[in-house]
Amino acid sequence: MAVMRVNPNRMELLRLRGQLRIARRGHKLLKDKRDELMRQFLALVLEVDEMRLKAEALVERSHKEMLFARAVIGDETVNAALMTEGSGELTVTVSRENTMSVRTPIFHVPEEIADVSNRNLPYGMTVASGELDQPIDTLAEALPLLMQLATYEHKSSLLAAEIERTRRRVNSLEYVMIPNLEETIHSITMKMEENERGNLTRLMKVKDMIVEQEIEKRRQQSEARRLNRS
Repeated sequence: MAVMRVNPNRMELLRLRGQLRIARRGHKLLKDKRDELMRQFLALVLEVDEMRLKAEALVERSHKEMLFARAVIGDETVNAALMTEGSGELTVTVSRENTMSVRTPIFHVPEEIADVSNRNLPYGMTVASGELDQPIDTLAEALPLLMQLATYEHKSSLLAAEIERTRRRVNSLEYVMIPNLEETIHSITMKMEENERGNLTRLMKVKDMIVEQEIEKRRQQSEARRLNRS
């Protein structure tokens, strides 16, 4: 803790007390924000882990199915079918979500693309047999999950960074700014009380001097009247 260099007067005391109230309120708000971010982050991490397991299972299944297709119809046929230009485009929409001042992108695959039953394959039956359809359908099934996984993983990364920034601000207020303000306010209060005690002591001394002068004046007047009578 360090005492700030300020003039020990009432105006500075009022100003510092106002800063202390704002700092304490900001500390409470930031602490509540940090706790809520932590709660959302932990829930999101659990969801990401579960989603990653599902996505990995689909990708692994698609890989096995692709190996089977290559073994049945041959690598050249599979490569030629996969290089065929498709009839449609793969589009992904991106929107924004605001979570406690954390703006995160949301990747979304349109329903007409995610629906495997309504999808047209880019190759014909004469180019490749049905063994190639299964791994492509599995990848199409995994695509929305992969986009959602990318959204949640990026969101968790942004939340972690925001949690760290908020934690540093909370610690700065809790261990630096608020103690410094409290120490400075205490120091100013002590100096003002000391000055008031000094002023009171001087006033009492002045009062004693006035009383002594008044007593001496009355004594002299009494002495003068006594001499006049004699």
